Amino acid sequence: MELSWDLLRPVVSVPYLPTLGPLHPDALSADLLADLLSIAGTGRFLPHDKDRRWSERKDEHLLDEVNQDERRTLIPTLTGRGVLRVHLYGGAEHRAEAMETAAKLAALHDAASARLVWFQADPDSVAASTRVQLRAFDADHPALPVGGIEHLDTLPEPVRATFGAFAAKLAGEGFAFLHSRIDSVGPVLTAVRDDRVVGAIGPMETMADPIGRARLLPQYFGVLPEYRGLGLGRQLWRAAMHWGHTNGADYQLLQTTAGGASDRLCQAEGLTDLGFVCTTTV
Repeated sequence: MELSWDLLRPVVSVPYLPTLGPLHPDALSADLLADLLSIAGTGRFLPHDKDRRWSERKDEHLLDEVNQDERRTLIPTLTGRGVLRVHLYGGAEHRAEAMETAAKLAALHDAASARLVWFQADPDSVAASTRVQLRAFDADHPALPVGGIEHLDTLPEPVRATFGAFAAKLAGEGFAFLHSRIDSVGPVLTAVRDDRVVGAIGPMETMADPIGRARLLPQYFGVLPEYRGLGLGRQLWRAAMHWGHTNGADYQLLQTTAGGASDRLCQAEGLTDLGFVCTTTV
């Protein structure tokens, strides 16, 4: 597979690489791209891949049909579930070509579905847009303690037992999956009302990034609908940031649906905006 960093770097508008997702801007490099290419199709993880905590084998891999010149780069990937993605690095004038490429490759690889992913500074009204944001942990970005939020493991047993019902109600936010792994992951922070878990964020874990900085890994985050609007989401998020700060994290990258509640929260908290990842089905 041939993929030139010299051609790719000028058209990267958001720090994001296929199969790895968003990255700290300082972590993007020719060496990282070479490492990514070295494991293509092997099912192996790079040491800093956040997906390592959930699986023993990498589900998504790069395909050989990279198409690249000075104006744009098209990088296709395929998942074990048959989802083919073409990642377009370049201007909007190349989207039609990228859509056609995705459709052709989906037929060639007998994919179940095909999607186009592209990157830009502003959200796109015709696509599912995800904002990439950076939360640094340093002297200029303090993360203060938050009261009223407790670790799941420290709750009284009758209250802790309600986490299963909470997770079932927020299965769409990933909590059912988290509940199935709860004994093998880091701590989960919770908000309790009326003697039951009504909000949670976790697991709280860090991992070294490609350049050795400690990254606070993404969490599942949610509050039961009947308890929203009470400020619990903000309390949970701030408690998670304090956990990251006090446990040695240098930063966290967050992906939020443009215009959604989490997106508005992060914007209000002053995170650094790194741009948008846009997705549409072919």
